[in-house]
Amino acid sequence: MNKPKNITVFIALIALGVLFQSWGFYGHRRINRMAVFTLPPEMIGFYKANIEYVTAHAVDPDKRRYAVEGEAPKHFIDIDHFAKEGEDPFKVMPKYWYEAVNKYSEDTLQAYGIVPWHVANMTRWLTKAFEEKDANKILYLSSNLGHYIADAHVPLHTTENYNGQMTGQKGIHGLWESRIPELTADDYDYLVGRAKYIKSPLNAIWKAVEESHSHLDSVLFIEKDLTRKIPSDQKYAFETRGMSTVRQYSQEFALTYYRRMGDMVESRMRKSIEMVGSLWYTAWVNAGQPNLDELLGKIDHKELQEKEEEERKLLEEKKVKSREHEE
Repeated sequence: MNKPKNITVFIALIALGVLFQSWGFYGHRRINRMAVFTLPPEMIGFYKANIEYVTAHAVDPDKRRYAVEGEAPKHFIDIDHFAKEGEDPFKVMPKYWYEAVNKYSEDTLQAYGIVPWHVANMTRWLTKAFEEKDANKILYLSSNLGHYIADAHVPLHTTENYNGQMTGQKGIHGLWESRIPELTADDYDYLVGRAKYIKSPLNAIWKAVEESHSHLDSVLFIEKDLTRKIPSDQKYAFETRGMSTVRQYSQEFALTYYRRMGDMVESRMRKSIEMVGSLWYTAWVNAGQPNLDELLGKIDHKELQEKEEEERKLLEEKKVKSREHEE
């Protein structure tokens, strides 16, 4: 008799937790939505007609983190784990999957994250969906691919110290990628130009990861410096979210942190949008540029709804341990 109540509580906890993970619901949805407007005329009609789907389902991968074994490593890569002090981890780590497996083992790679390889794989799968003119797969894969690309653009998705837990900065993950966009993203410039063809998606996503990682020292140093200067009673505040009162970073602290970082957060979101649109476009070009207008009447909405229901049941039936960012 208690099972429905437990399920409700479990789903509520998931929803609250996801708000503080990988750009949060707001960020991921905004990135996918704005990526639609980077597409050429031959593509934009199909994507605009389905913009609500690709927007809403931008967050599905975060939901699966708690329900599907093997999902979590697709969101990050702890690249600094693989380098000794003074080494460049991007020179140490092979870019190609099988070379990396031969050097470190697949178990090790899964333990410390596989986001660049997963993005490259998903781009190939999306290409195949375009080749097959499978409208449902195109929508599903486009929505999910956008999520992983966006994750790769977050500095704290490139390090073992992903939530500041190794430097006494626990909670910084949610501060950087959820709290700050929540307060500032309405003022960002989302016009990033047209999608571009990317010859090597794997090289492009590795470059994005390297750029993200290059910001890591500033992300950590600035927060620590502000923490020394701002009293703890001004660093945090209590705010009402729905039916709950939660302790989180104060607006003053979050906005001061944001300003000290310059345009970092906005820039990473803009680059995410640009790459999402570009890899959708690249997959379409590699598939021979099929006529997407012909697919507008071939979307099986019943199948999409059934897939949503399957994923909802997964959330109810199974809980998988994942990285916690909300503390």
